[in-house]
Amino acid sequence: MLNKSGPPGHGEAQLQYLDGDFRVISPGTYVRCAVTDVRIPLDELKYWSVDLQEAYAQPTAVLQRHFPSALKR
Repeated sequence: MLNKSGPPGHGEAQLQYLDGDFRVISPGTYVRCAVTDVRIPLDELKYWSVDLQEAYAQPTAVLQRHFPSALKR
C-alpha cells in the first residue's frame, strides 16, 4: 500500500528511540526535529530523547527542549 508521501520507505519514518539506538517502526528516509521541525535523514540522526521519544537535529535543539531558560540570556 502506498502512503501519501510516495512509495514505502521514502517519506517520514516512525521510530522507537532506545538507549544508544533506535528501532524502525514504519520505514522512511527521515524524521523531524521535535524543536525545529527540520527533516533529519536517518543516517544523520544523532540526538534523541528516550523519555520523550523525539528526535533533535542538533545539540542546541536538545538544550532548547530540556533547558529552555539556559539559552535565554
